Amino acid sequence: MTAYLRLLRPKQWLKNLMLLFPPLFGGVLFTPRVLHNLAIPLLAFCLASSANYAINDVLDEEKDACHPTKKNRPIPSGAIHIRAALSLGVCLFTMAAVLGFLVSLPFLFTLLCYLLLSSVYSFKLKDLPVVDIFCVSAGFLLRLQAGGFAFHTPISDWLFLSVFLLSIFLSLGKRIAEKKLLQRDYARHRPVLQEYPLDFLQGTMYMTGGTVLVTYSLYVIAHPGMLYTIPLCCFGLFWYVFRVVKGENGDPTEALLRDKVLLAVSLLWWLTISYSLYYR
Repeated sequence: MTAYLRLLRPKQWLKNLMLLFPPLFGGVLFTPRVLHNLAIPLLAFCLASSANYAINDVLDEEKDACHPTKKNRPIPSGAIHIRAALSLGVCLFTMAAVLGFLVSLPFLFTLLCYLLLSSVYSFKLKDLPVVDIFCVSAGFLLRLQAGGFAFHTPISDWLFLSVFLLSIFLSLGKRIAEKKLLQRDYARHRPVLQEYPLDFLQGTMYMTGGTVLVTYSLYVIAHPGMLYTIPLCCFGLFWYVFRVVKGENGDPTEALLRDKVLLAVSLLWWLTISYSLYYR
């Protein structure tokens, strides 16, 4: 049972909180209409993402076996058979689609686009430089759009841009960290890393980090209370860059859960946003 739980990667479900961004910034997150309908959309995307992880781990079995930490995952370690992982993935895909249908047809369509993108990414697109980064970003944008459909909340242009650039920034940081961790062995684990010069990854990470700060600032400046979250955003971006440059884990979820500073800044950001929008 523990092996199957690890295969589902519940820690990565944190990414699906992106569905809550539209109602959060729209000022309706804590209304009964939204609170009573949170569970099904979030569960649908959690099941969909876990299905994708199961199938992706099957495809990456040989590459993960060469990785210093991923070799301990259930499939490369032999704890779960490939056939069982594939069966579980298909079941989770089906359950996610059924739940998506219960939410709404636009939500279901967005969920299916996410599933299709994730599958194509796992099979081919993750090996294409630059394309792989934009695919990851598209996954976050689809979550954002799904949240808009699920909770009937429009998404502002500035929020869309901020999420788009932030996801690019985090993807670049993750690849920098992997390139440093794996040294010259990255060609066997993630072949696309050999296509990326380290200077390119670092330069584009700095560039997108700066633009994230600009677009986010332009978004929140119209809300006086939210203005105080800009220093928190700036500090969080700087601290993540600091981690990556030092060679620490660049996975956004792992960094958030393991780094007390990032976790504290994120919680303070959430509380400040909530106070500004709902209690002022």
